[in-house]
Amino acid sequence: MRVLKTLVVVAVLVAVAVGFFVLVPFGPSSETFVEIAPGTGTAGIARALQKAGIVRSAMAFDALTVWKAVRGPGAGTLKAGEYRFDHAATMGEVYDRLRRGDVYTVTVVVPEGFNIFDIAGAVEAAGLDSREDFLRAEEQHTELIEAWVPTGGARSLEGYLFPDTYKFGRHATAAQMLTAMVHRFGQEVTRMGIHRGEVERTVTMASLVEKEVHIDAERPVVASVFENRLAAGMPLQTDPAVIYASMLRGTWTGVIHQSELKSDSAYNTYVHAGLPPGPICNPGVAALKAVLRPARTDYLYFVANSQGATRFAATLAEHNANVAAYRGEAKR
Repeated sequence: MRVLKTLVVVAVLVAVAVGFFVLVPFGPSSETFVEIAPGTGTAGIARALQKAGIVRSAMAFDALTVWKAVRGPGAGTLKAGEYRFDHAATMGEVYDRLRRGDVYTVTVVVPEGFNIFDIAGAVEAAGLDSREDFLRAEEQHTELIEAWVPTGGARSLEGYLFPDTYKFGRHATAAQMLTAMVHRFGQEVTRMGIHRGEVERTVTMASLVEKEVHIDAERPVVASVFENRLAAGMPLQTDPAVIYASMLRGTWTGVIHQSELKSDSAYNTYVHAGLPPGPICNPGVAALKAVLRPARTDYLYFVANSQGATRFAATLAEHNANVAAYRGEAKR
């Protein structure tokens, strides 16, 4: 009987200990990061968590992992990555986070029409890299797009950093972030069925369409205007390309000056006929589709009105009337 009582007491003490280690919250009161390297075993993970003050006992966490593992295949698998902890939690909650792979990431949003300067600014705002260093990387890593642009034919990754919401680890390098963005571009190009030899022209044209209008229904019509002007040997005369030329020179002030309209930059579509030497921003799906399937029109001109809609014209006389109407609306 005494032995039985002893066993009962021991069992109760064990249960209390297990409950204490597993069920009672423990952990930091301030932000703490724990990096779990790929290939780290459960014992190593447990030690790292105890060292960082995330769990009370490495032995107890290791035991919990073993117990979870015997419950079913994959149940005890913990995922590598960096985890962020900022409050006390039960051991079970910590385990569940590592099993789900709830790693800490920083979000970078790249909207349609962002150029390399905008993206570099977004990366800096997210605290991942400086604007200058990231912009330098955007200009250096053109090997990432050699599948679509001949070697040495691109001055940067402009146009090939696909608009999307990205999540990166705190220590992601510029090359890793750029690779992810170019990879998304490649996925979209494949999905849309754009042939490799057509990619460069399609993206360059789409970047102009992206910057000229913001209403998706108008994009195919604007694409038709550009195609019609190219076919007629007329310069595209698109302001966003002139602005981009100023950005590349570092002289953009927010207003287009006559000197910029007359500059000899290859991106000045008032001076040079044909497409600019490369994209002026990173176009989204709607702009790319518009270029792949432009509307069939005889339009050669367009101007946006004060409500953001666009007026199209086939003749210069019609266009001048539209411009006059636009200026009249703007004065009201």
